Amino acid sequence: MMQAEIPSMLADENQDDPPWKIWLQGVLLALVLYAFLVSIGLLGSSFKLFGKGLAHELIEMTSNPLVGLVAGILATTLAQSSSTTTSIVVGLVAAGALTIEGAIPVIMGANIGTSVTNTLVSMGHITRPEEFRRALAGAPVHDFFNLCSVLVLLPLEMATGYLQWLATLATEVFSGVGGMAFSSPLKALTQPAVDLALELLGKNPTLGVILALVLMYGALKFLVDLAKGIVVQRSGRLLNRYLFGSPLVAMGFGVVITVLVQSSSISTSMVVPLVGAGILTLEAVFPFTLGANVGTTVTAMLASLATGNLAAVTVAFAHFFFNLTGTVIIYPLRIVRQIPLRMARALAVLTSRNRAYALVYVIGVFYVIPLALILVWR
Repeated sequence: MMQAEIPSMLADENQDDPPWKIWLQGVLLALVLYAFLVSIGLLGSSFKLFGKGLAHELIEMTSNPLVGLVAGILATTLAQSSSTTTSIVVGLVAAGALTIEGAIPVIMGANIGTSVTNTLVSMGHITRPEEFRRALAGAPVHDFFNLCSVLVLLPLEMATGYLQWLATLATEVFSGVGGMAFSSPLKALTQPAVDLALELLGKNPTLGVILALVLMYGALKFLVDLAKGIVVQRSGRLLNRYLFGSPLVAMGFGVVITVLVQSSSISTSMVVPLVGAGILTLEAVFPFTLGANVGTTVTAMLASLATGNLAAVTVAFAHFFFNLTGTVIIYPLRIVRQIPLRMARALAVLTSRNRAYALVYVIGVFYVIPLALILVWR
Protein backbone atom coordinates (compact mmCIF):
# COMPACT_ATOMS: atom_id res chain seq x y z
CA MET A 1 0.00 0.00 0.00
CA MET A 2 1.38 3.36 -0.98
CA GLN A 3 2.09 6.08 1.54
CA ALA A 4 -1.12 7.99 2.08
CA GLU A 5 -1.35 11.69 2.50
CA ILE A 6 -4.31 12.62 4.67
CA PRO A 7 -3.68 16.23 5.71
CA SER A 8 -7.39 17.07 5.69
CA MET A 9 -8.03 14.40 8.28
CA LEU A 10 -5.36 15.38 10.77
CA ALA A 11 -6.04 17.76 13.58
CA ASP A 12 -5.04 21.39 13.16
CA GLU A 13 -2.50 22.81 15.51
CA ASN A 14 -5.02 25.32 16.91
CA GLN A 15 -7.36 22.48 17.99
CA ASP A 16 -10.37 24.52 16.76
CA ASP A 17 -11.62 21.94 14.27
CA PRO A 18 -15.37 21.93 13.61
CA PRO A 19 -17.36 19.12 15.30
CA TRP A 20 -17.97 17.25 12.04
CA LYS A 21 -14.23 17.04 11.41
CA ILE A 22 -13.57 15.67 14.89
CA TRP A 23 -16.30 13.05 14.41
CA LEU A 24 -14.87 12.12 10.99
CA GLN A 25 -11.41 11.67 12.50
CA GLY A 26 -12.88 9.48 15.23
CA VAL A 27 -14.76 7.29 12.74
CA LEU A 28 -11.68 6.93 10.54
CA LEU A 29 -9.55 6.04 13.56
CA ALA A 30 -12.09 3.38 14.61
CA LEU A 31 -12.18 1.88 11.09
CA VAL A 32 -8.39 1.80 10.79
CA LEU A 33 -8.05 0.31 14.28
CA TYR A 34 -10.60 -2.35 13.32
CA ALA A 35 -8.60 -3.20 10.19
CA PHE A 36 -5.45 -3.41 12.32
CA LEU A 37 -7.11 -5.81 14.80
CA VAL A 38 -8.51 -7.91 11.93
CA SER A 39 -4.97 -8.19 10.50
CA ILE A 40 -3.68 -9.52 13.84
CA GLY A 41 -6.54 -12.02 14.05
CA LEU A 42 -6.02 -13.09 10.44
CA LEU A 43 -2.30 -13.59 11.04
CA GLY A 44 -2.98 -15.82 14.04
CA SER A 45 -5.72 -17.83 12.32
CA SER A 46 -3.56 -18.32 9.22
CA PHE A 47 -0.64 -19.61 11.26
CA LYS A 48 -2.97 -21.97 13.11
CA LEU A 49 -4.10 -23.56 9.82
CA PHE A 50 -0.68 -25.07 9.28
CA GLY A 51 0.90 -24.68 12.71
CA LYS A 52 -1.34 -26.36 15.28
CA GLY A 53 -0.64 -29.96 14.28
CA LEU A 54 3.10 -29.34 14.22
CA ALA A 55 2.86 -27.53 17.56
CA HIS A 56 1.22 -30.62 19.06
CA GLU A 57 4.02 -32.85 17.74
CA LEU A 58 6.70 -30.47 19.07
CA ILE A 59 5.26 -30.49 22.58
CA GLU A 60 4.84 -34.26 22.57
CA MET A 61 8.56 -34.76 21.95
CA THR A 62 9.65 -32.83 25.06
CA SER A 63 12.08 -35.01 26.95
CA ASN A 64 13.91 -32.50 29.14
CA PRO A 65 13.30 -28.94 30.39
CA LEU A 66 15.45 -27.28 27.73
CA VAL A 67 13.72 -29.14 24.91
CA GLY A 68 10.39 -28.23 26.50
CA LEU A 69 11.37 -24.56 26.64
CA VAL A 70 12.36 -24.25 22.98
CA ALA A 71 9.43 -26.46 21.91
CA GLY A 72 7.13 -24.00 23.70
CA ILE A 73 8.75 -21.07 21.84
CA LEU A 74 8.51 -22.71 18.42
CA ALA A 75 5.04 -24.17 18.96
CA THR A 76 3.66 -20.79 20.01
CA THR A 77 5.26 -18.89 17.12
CA LEU A 78 3.82 -21.44 14.70
CA ALA A 79 0.35 -21.43 16.26
CA GLN A 80 0.57 -17.65 16.96
CA SER A 81 -1.14 -18.18 20.28
CA SER A 82 0.09 -19.03 23.75
CA SER A 83 -3.50 -20.05 24.53
CA THR A 84 -3.29 -22.74 21.84
CA THR A 85 0.01 -24.00 23.24
CA THR A 86 -1.39 -23.98 26.79
CA SER A 87 -4.48 -25.89 25.61
CA ILE A 88 -2.31 -28.55 23.97
CA VAL A 89 -0.19 -28.82 27.11
CA VAL A 90 -3.29 -29.18 29.30
CA GLY A 91 -4.64 -31.91 27.03
CA LEU A 92 -1.37 -33.83 27.10
CA VAL A 93 -1.10 -33.50 30.89
CA ALA A 94 -4.70 -34.63 31.34
CA ALA A 95 -4.04 -37.63 29.08
CA GLY A 96 -0.92 -38.57 31.05
CA ALA A 97 1.36 -37.94 28.04
CA LEU A 98 3.11 -35.04 29.78
CA THR A 99 3.84 -34.43 33.45
CA ILE A 100 3.25 -31.14 35.26
CA GLU A 101 7.01 -30.93 35.72
CA GLY A 102 7.51 -31.32 31.97
CA ALA A 103 4.71 -28.88 31.15
CA ILE A 104 6.13 -25.91 33.07
CA PRO A 105 9.15 -25.30 30.74
CA VAL A 106 6.80 -25.47 27.74
CA ILE A 107 4.63 -22.77 29.34
CA MET A 108 7.74 -20.64 29.88
CA GLY A 109 8.64 -21.04 26.21
CA ALA A 110 5.09 -20.13 25.19
CA ASN A 111 5.53 -16.84 27.05
CA ILE A 112 8.52 -15.99 24.87
CA GLY A 113 6.89 -17.20 21.65
CA THR A 114 3.71 -15.19 22.06
CA SER A 115 5.65 -11.91 21.89
CA VAL A 116 6.52 -12.47 18.21
CA THR A 117 3.21 -10.86 17.17
CA ASN A 118 3.97 -7.36 18.47
CA THR A 119 7.47 -7.59 16.98
CA LEU A 120 5.88 -8.32 13.60
CA VAL A 121 3.55 -5.36 14.16
CA SER A 122 6.56 -3.07 14.62
CA MET A 123 7.65 -4.04 11.08
CA GLY A 124 4.78 -1.92 9.79
CA HIS A 125 6.93 1.14 10.59
CA ILE A 126 9.93 -0.13 8.63
CA THR A 127 9.75 2.59 5.94
CA ARG A 128 9.95 5.36 8.59
CA PRO A 129 13.36 5.01 10.26
CA GLU A 130 12.71 7.03 13.42
CA GLU A 131 9.28 5.51 14.02
CA PHE A 132 10.68 2.06 13.32
CA ARG A 133 13.46 2.55 15.86
CA ARG A 134 10.97 3.54 18.56
CA ALA A 135 8.45 0.82 17.65
CA LEU A 136 11.10 -1.89 17.55
CA ALA A 137 12.27 -0.87 21.01
CA GLY A 138 8.71 -0.99 22.32
CA ALA A 139 7.89 -4.43 20.88
CA PRO A 140 10.78 -6.73 21.91
CA VAL A 141 10.93 -5.42 25.47
CA HIS A 142 8.22 -8.06 25.98
CA ASP A 143 10.56 -10.70 24.51
CA PHE A 144 13.52 -9.67 26.63
CA PHE A 145 11.52 -9.51 29.85
CA ASN A 146 10.24 -13.05 29.26
CA LEU A 147 13.73 -14.20 28.35
CA CYS A 148 15.17 -12.70 31.55
CA SER A 149 12.39 -14.34 33.57
CA VAL A 150 13.18 -17.73 32.04
CA LEU A 151 16.93 -17.37 32.65
CA VAL A 152 16.24 -16.78 36.34
CA LEU A 153 13.21 -18.97 36.99
CA LEU A 154 13.87 -22.08 34.88
CA PRO A 155 17.03 -23.01 36.83
CA LEU A 156 15.20 -22.14 40.06
CA GLU A 157 12.28 -24.37 39.10
CA MET A 158 14.60 -27.21 38.09
CA ALA A 159 16.40 -26.95 41.44
CA THR A 160 13.42 -26.45 43.75
CA GLY A 161 10.18 -27.18 41.87
CA TYR A 162 8.62 -24.11 43.51
CA LEU A 163 6.22 -23.35 40.61
CA GLN A 164 4.85 -26.87 40.62
CA TRP A 165 4.48 -26.71 44.41
CA LEU A 166 2.69 -23.35 44.34
CA ALA A 167 0.45 -24.42 41.45
CA THR A 168 -0.46 -27.69 43.15
CA LEU A 169 -1.20 -25.87 46.41
CA ALA A 170 -3.41 -23.33 44.63
CA THR A 171 -5.20 -26.14 42.79
CA GLU A 172 -6.03 -27.81 46.10
CA VAL A 173 -7.34 -24.53 47.53
CA PHE A 174 -9.50 -23.71 44.49
CA SER A 175 -10.44 -27.25 43.44
CA GLY A 176 -14.05 -26.79 44.57
CA VAL A 177 -14.48 -23.36 43.02
CA GLY A 178 -16.35 -22.94 39.77
CA GLY A 179 -14.78 -20.99 36.95
CA MET A 180 -15.96 -18.21 34.71
CA ALA A 181 -16.23 -18.08 30.94
CA PHE A 182 -15.20 -14.84 29.23
CA SER A 183 -16.32 -13.70 25.84
CA SER A 184 -13.91 -11.31 24.16
CA PRO A 185 -15.80 -8.37 22.62
CA LEU A 186 -12.95 -7.68 20.21
CA LYS A 187 -12.90 -11.28 19.00
CA ALA A 188 -16.65 -11.19 18.50
CA LEU A 189 -16.24 -8.08 16.34
CA THR A 190 -13.22 -9.17 14.30
CA GLN A 191 -13.65 -12.94 13.92
CA PRO A 192 -16.40 -12.73 11.26
CA ALA A 193 -14.13 -10.61 9.06
CA VAL A 194 -11.22 -13.00 9.68
CA ASP A 195 -13.35 -16.04 8.81
CA LEU A 196 -14.68 -14.34 5.66
CA ALA A 197 -11.17 -13.48 4.48
CA LEU A 198 -9.96 -17.05 5.01
CA GLU A 199 -13.01 -18.43 3.17
CA LEU A 200 -12.33 -16.13 0.20
CA LEU A 201 -8.70 -17.30 0.20
CA GLY A 202 -9.75 -20.95 0.23
CA LYS A 203 -8.32 -21.34 3.74
CA ASN A 204 -4.82 -21.10 2.29
CA PRO A 205 -2.54 -20.26 5.24
CA THR A 206 0.21 -18.77 3.06
CA LEU A 207 -2.18 -16.36 1.34
CA GLY A 208 -3.71 -15.59 4.73
CA VAL A 209 -0.35 -14.59 6.21
CA ILE A 210 0.46 -12.42 3.18
CA LEU A 211 -2.91 -10.65 3.28
CA ALA A 212 -2.61 -10.17 7.06
CA LEU A 213 0.84 -8.55 6.73
CA VAL A 214 -0.29 -6.29 3.86
CA LEU A 215 -3.40 -5.24 5.80
CA MET A 216 -1.37 -4.69 8.96
CA TYR A 217 1.23 -2.60 7.11
CA GLY A 218 -1.41 -0.40 5.47
CA ALA A 219 -3.48 0.00 8.65
CA LEU A 220 -0.42 0.98 10.68
CA LYS A 221 0.49 3.77 8.27
CA PHE A 222 -2.97 5.35 8.60
CA LEU A 223 -3.16 4.54 12.31
CA VAL A 224 0.06 6.41 13.16
CA ASP A 225 -0.97 9.47 11.11
CA LEU A 226 -4.43 9.61 12.67
CA ALA A 227 -3.10 8.91 16.15
CA LYS A 228 -0.66 11.78 15.86
CA GLY A 229 -3.45 14.12 14.84
CA ILE A 230 -6.00 12.99 17.41
CA VAL A 231 -4.22 11.32 20.31
CA VAL A 232 -1.19 13.56 20.60
CA GLN A 233 -3.18 16.77 20.65
CA ARG A 234 -6.30 15.68 22.49
CA SER A 235 -5.51 12.58 24.53
CA GLY A 236 -1.74 12.37 24.81
CA ARG A 237 -1.66 13.98 28.23
CA LEU A 238 -4.53 11.84 29.48
CA LEU A 239 -2.78 8.63 28.40
CA ASN A 240 0.52 9.58 29.97
CA ARG A 241 -0.94 11.07 33.12
CA TYR A 242 -3.79 8.70 33.99
CA LEU A 243 -3.19 5.36 32.24
CA PHE A 244 0.56 5.12 31.78
CA GLY A 245 1.86 7.71 34.23
CA SER A 246 1.97 5.35 37.23
CA PRO A 247 3.59 1.91 36.85
CA LEU A 248 0.97 0.25 39.07
CA VAL A 249 -1.88 1.84 37.12
CA ALA A 250 -0.27 0.83 33.82
CA MET A 251 0.13 -2.75 35.07
CA GLY A 252 -3.50 -2.84 36.19
CA PHE A 253 -4.58 -1.40 32.85
CA GLY A 254 -2.57 -4.12 31.07
CA VAL A 255 -4.25 -6.82 33.16
CA VAL A 256 -7.77 -5.49 32.53
CA ILE A 257 -7.32 -4.93 28.78
CA THR A 258 -5.76 -8.36 28.29
CA VAL A 259 -8.50 -10.12 30.25
CA LEU A 260 -11.10 -8.31 28.12
CA VAL A 261 -9.51 -9.08 24.74
CA GLN A 262 -8.23 -12.51 25.89
CA SER A 263 -4.86 -12.07 24.22
CA SER A 264 -1.63 -10.48 25.38
CA SER A 265 -0.53 -10.44 21.74
CA ILE A 266 -3.39 -8.09 20.87
CA SER A 267 -3.10 -5.84 23.93
CA THR A 268 0.67 -5.38 23.62
CA SER A 269 0.44 -4.95 19.84
CA MET A 270 -2.08 -2.14 20.31
CA VAL A 271 0.49 0.05 22.10
CA VAL A 272 3.33 -0.53 19.59
CA PRO A 273 1.99 2.09 17.11
CA LEU A 274 1.67 4.57 20.01
CA VAL A 275 5.32 4.00 20.89
CA GLY A 276 6.31 4.32 17.24
CA ALA A 277 4.42 7.61 16.95
CA GLY A 278 6.19 8.97 20.04
CA ILE A 279 2.97 9.19 22.04
CA LEU A 280 4.13 6.73 24.70
CA THR A 281 7.65 6.02 25.93
CA LEU A 282 9.31 2.66 26.38
CA GLU A 283 9.36 3.13 30.17
CA ALA A 284 5.63 3.89 30.15
CA VAL A 285 4.58 0.78 28.22
CA PHE A 286 6.91 -1.64 30.03
CA PRO A 287 4.68 -2.03 33.13
CA PHE A 288 1.66 -2.28 30.83
CA THR A 289 3.40 -5.21 29.12
CA LEU A 290 4.01 -6.88 32.48
CA GLY A 291 0.34 -6.46 33.35
CA ALA A 292 -0.62 -8.01 30.00
CA ASN A 293 1.68 -10.94 30.81
CA VAL A 294 -0.24 -11.59 34.01
CA GLY A 295 -3.63 -10.81 32.45
CA THR A 296 -3.22 -13.43 29.74
CA THR A 297 -3.12 -16.12 32.45
CA VAL A 298 -6.20 -14.91 34.34
CA THR A 299 -8.76 -15.94 31.72
CA ALA A 300 -7.25 -19.42 31.33
CA MET A 301 -6.98 -19.80 35.10
CA LEU A 302 -10.63 -18.93 35.74
CA ALA A 303 -11.83 -20.98 32.78
CA SER A 304 -9.80 -24.00 33.92
CA LEU A 305 -11.64 -23.96 37.26
CA ALA A 306 -14.86 -24.63 35.35
CA THR A 307 -13.44 -27.75 33.68
CA GLY A 308 -13.00 -29.67 36.90
CA ASN A 309 -9.77 -31.05 35.43
CA LEU A 310 -7.07 -30.76 38.10
CA ALA A 311 -4.31 -30.98 35.50
CA ALA A 312 -5.79 -28.01 33.61
CA VAL A 313 -6.05 -25.97 36.78
CA THR A 314 -2.49 -26.79 37.86
CA VAL A 315 -0.98 -25.83 34.48
CA ALA A 316 -2.96 -22.57 34.47
CA PHE A 317 -1.79 -21.67 37.97
CA ALA A 318 1.82 -22.54 37.07
CA HIS A 319 1.59 -20.08 34.17
CA PHE A 320 0.13 -17.41 36.46
CA PHE A 321 2.79 -17.83 39.17
CA PHE A 322 5.59 -17.81 36.59
CA ASN A 323 4.52 -14.44 35.17
CA LEU A 324 3.81 -13.01 38.61
CA THR A 325 7.19 -14.13 39.99
CA GLY A 326 9.03 -12.70 36.98
CA THR A 327 7.35 -9.33 37.50
CA VAL A 328 8.15 -9.27 41.22
CA ILE A 329 11.80 -10.18 40.66
CA ILE A 330 12.59 -7.94 37.69
CA TYR A 331 10.50 -4.77 37.89
CA PRO A 332 10.92 -3.33 41.44
CA LEU A 333 14.72 -2.88 41.31
CA ARG A 334 15.74 -0.20 38.83
CA ILE A 335 19.10 -1.81 38.02
CA VAL A 336 17.36 -5.10 37.14
CA ARG A 337 14.44 -3.37 35.38
CA GLN A 338 16.88 -1.61 33.06
CA ILE A 339 18.22 -4.90 31.65
CA PRO A 340 15.30 -5.71 29.28
CA LEU A 341 14.90 -2.00 28.50
CA ARG A 342 18.53 -1.66 27.47
CA MET A 343 18.40 -4.87 25.45
CA ALA A 344 15.35 -3.55 23.56
CA ARG A 345 17.03 -0.20 22.89
CA ALA A 346 20.23 -1.91 21.75
CA LEU A 347 18.28 -3.98 19.24
CA ALA A 348 16.48 -0.84 18.04
CA VAL A 349 19.80 1.00 17.53
CA LEU A 350 21.24 -1.99 15.65
CA THR A 351 18.26 -2.26 13.33
CA SER A 352 18.24 1.50 12.72
CA ARG A 353 21.62 1.02 11.03
CA ASN A 354 20.41 -1.88 8.92
CA ARG A 355 16.73 -2.81 8.97
CA ALA A 356 17.49 -6.30 7.69
CA TYR A 357 18.64 -7.12 11.22
CA ALA A 358 15.00 -6.93 12.33
CA LEU A 359 14.05 -9.80 10.03
CA VAL A 360 17.13 -11.74 11.12
CA TYR A 361 16.08 -11.24 14.74
CA VAL A 362 12.49 -12.47 14.21
CA ILE A 363 13.36 -15.45 12.01
CA GLY A 364 16.42 -16.41 14.05
CA VAL A 365 15.10 -16.05 17.60
CA PHE A 366 11.60 -17.38 17.08
CA TYR A 367 12.11 -20.04 14.40
CA VAL A 368 15.65 -21.03 13.39
CA ILE A 369 17.36 -21.19 16.81
CA PRO A 370 14.51 -23.09 18.59
CA LEU A 371 14.26 -25.59 15.70
CA ALA A 372 18.03 -26.10 15.65
CA LEU A 373 18.15 -26.64 19.42
CA ILE A 374 15.31 -29.16 19.26
CA LEU A 375 17.13 -31.13 16.56
CA VAL A 376 20.36 -31.07 18.59
CA TRP A 377 18.85 -31.88 21.99
CA ARG A 378 16.33 -34.56 20.98
